[in-house]
Amino acid sequence: MLQIGIVIYDDAEVLDFAGPYEVFSTAARLCDTPPWQVSLISEHRNVIARGGFPVQSHFTLADHPSLDVLLVSGGVHTSAMENPLLLKALREAGVSARWVTSVCTGAFLLAEAGLLTNQRVTTHWEDIADLGQRFPTLDVQENVRWVEDGNRLTSAGISAGIDMSLHLVEKLHSRKLAEGTARQMDYAWQQ
Repeated sequence: MLQIGIVIYDDAEVLDFAGPYEVFSTAARLCDTPPWQVSLISEHRNVIARGGFPVQSHFTLADHPSLDVLLVSGGVHTSAMENPLLLKALREAGVSARWVTSVCTGAFLLAEAGLLTNQRVTTHWEDIADLGQRFPTLDVQENVRWVEDGNRLTSAGISAGIDMSLHLVEKLHSRKLAEGTARQMDYAWQQ
């Protein structure tokens, strides 16, 4: 069974992690044999996401299983960018992961951890210029929902993470499952 880990931190954007979580858990539920397990991972078990939303993660950075898919959520990422424990954990998880992905400003964390270096990437429209200035070797794309470059997959802001996650369901399993998941979620998938 594949392991999909969604990394969150204090002030993570709620839909950045809840949207992909819903996609992957719904897709697994639609299968006779679930193809993956999805979990939330954070430095400490309890996180306060944006808007004061309390979240309890399944695993910490120290005890999570080896990941096939690493997904880093966005949000107010300034403190996370200065957290050496988080960046080290991302780097270690990303080295062996089959897919390294981010939603919104999670791309900043992947770049800071050295997991995005010269790839085509995207992020929230408000942060496009900042990402390009801070990491000038990245090829930052505008006006797209997500960008796939090798095994790196980044999405634009917030709800775009749902579209990217449905795309990843198609890559990991099948288009039929991705379409069935979108239908089950009553979601208009922007491909």
